Amino acid sequence: MENTNNNLKKLDQKTLSQSFHRWFWGALTCFSQEHMQTFGYMASMLPILKKLYPNHDDQVNAIHAYTAFFNTNPMLGSVIVGITASMEEARANGKDIDGETINDMRAGLMGPIAGIGDSLIDGTLIPILLGIALGMSSGGSPIGAIFYIIAWVIIAYFGQRFLYFRGYKFGDQAVNFLVGKQGAAVRRAIGIVGSMVVGGVLASWVNVTTSLKLKGADGKIFLNLQDKLNSIYPGILTVIVTLFCWWLMSKKHVSAIWTMVILVVISFLGVLVGFFNPGLSY
Repeated sequence: MENTNNNLKKLDQKTLSQSFHRWFWGALTCFSQEHMQTFGYMASMLPILKKLYPNHDDQVNAIHAYTAFFNTNPMLGSVIVGITASMEEARANGKDIDGETINDMRAGLMGPIAGIGDSLIDGTLIPILLGIALGMSSGGSPIGAIFYIIAWVIIAYFGQRFLYFRGYKFGDQAVNFLVGKQGAAVRRAIGIVGSMVVGGVLASWVNVTTSLKLKGADGKIFLNLQDKLNSIYPGILTVIVTLFCWWLMSKKHVSAIWTMVILVVISFLGVLVGFFNPGLSY
């Protein structure tokens, strides 16, 4: 039977804040390929369960719902933790919710939230912040690095906190904004801005040139390849390298680390054959 209004169990602000901070600081606690964020999720739910279930045996029974595998984007995933807190509160008050229902909700949301979060945060927000920071770091200034650290911490903390408490307050409705039509429009707009910023960073900070020069029998240079390329298409080598990196990562699904390794190898070989000149003196 459901509890009466006089006996309703309600999560207070302190308990919710404890749960959120455990997720914020420990979402990747004991991270492994087998469990991913399972233990971080369990740690964030402990204050909730202790508040709702004073009896130790009830706490043990309730925590079993959170032993299943879980992995999503840590930043946007806070909304799932908030929804879970709301569902756990409803279960403690006698609503028709069990551990399987909670697990079904988590399993159904972690995939879409991961896809949205990875593209929105890792693929858009972080490049925008890094682009701004690079512009502020010209001449070796540390201001850019300081800006990035402060900006990221503020956005990450308050962004996750906002999503957590909205998830708790509105339940499943909080996800509609992320996966619905309005959310899709916002993500598309942010993606366009992010593409513009990344394009601006590319034009400002990436410059690939060649030092290849051909000499005649008399020792005079008769072909300066870079000058010829500039007369045909200025910056064409930069465009080629950029498209090559895009092809590797987008079409061949090569990781960013291996893409950088490939670029290092190409640069090394280019220096050996005289196509590139690092400008070093020994």
